[in-house]
Amino acid sequence: MGQQSDDLHGSAPDACPVALLIIDMINDLEFPEGPEFLDPTLDAARKIAVLKERAKALKIPVIYVNDNFGRWRSDFKEVIKQSFRDEARGQVLSKYIHLEKDDYFMIKPKHSAFYETTLDTLLKYLKVERLILTGISADVCVLFSANDAYMRDFGLYVPADCVAAGTTAHTQASLDYMERVLGADVTPSEQLDLQELTVQTAPAAT
Repeated sequence: MGQQSDDLHGSAPDACPVALLIIDMINDLEFPEGPEFLDPTLDAARKIAVLKERAKALKIPVIYVNDNFGRWRSDFKEVIKQSFRDEARGQVLSKYIHLEKDDYFMIKPKHSAFYETTLDTLLKYLKVERLILTGISADVCVLFSANDAYMRDFGLYVPADCVAAGTTAHTQASLDYMERVLGADVTPSEQLDLQELTVQTAPAAT
């Protein structure tokens, strides 16, 4: 065997205390509640695009975690192709939601971004302490992911304008729960101080 590189993780940065997660936004919205999701999801997509641009400027890693929609033989390119096909309701999201070469992408089989994915491994390698959760649905996949992140002791940020559900009431109820029970900061994205979030927390004294 040839000599192994010291960096087995490609272009991943050595460490960053915060990461931006974009959950299920590569989505055709072709499900029964899809029409109700379209406008709020599009509003969230616009905000996520701006937040992502700000995050990239600070070298904050961006991680897409997306359902496979039951297509077990699909890779991320196929998921994007199917979700943003011309006839799909969610195609309009492609104007704002798109992968760049230095973004991360992983497919999840169930609701939580952590369940049976490599997210834990990646976050440990990046030395992430805080997560910014965005995407859909606020009351299902975002909420389940937030619960799992909370149990792993991540600091949680869920910008209120970067998540959506089928109704405003469902979105607000989910945000209220995550703020009250999980200690999430639900400050809107424009007011979120990303620079402050990139500061590494000093280790606790022993």
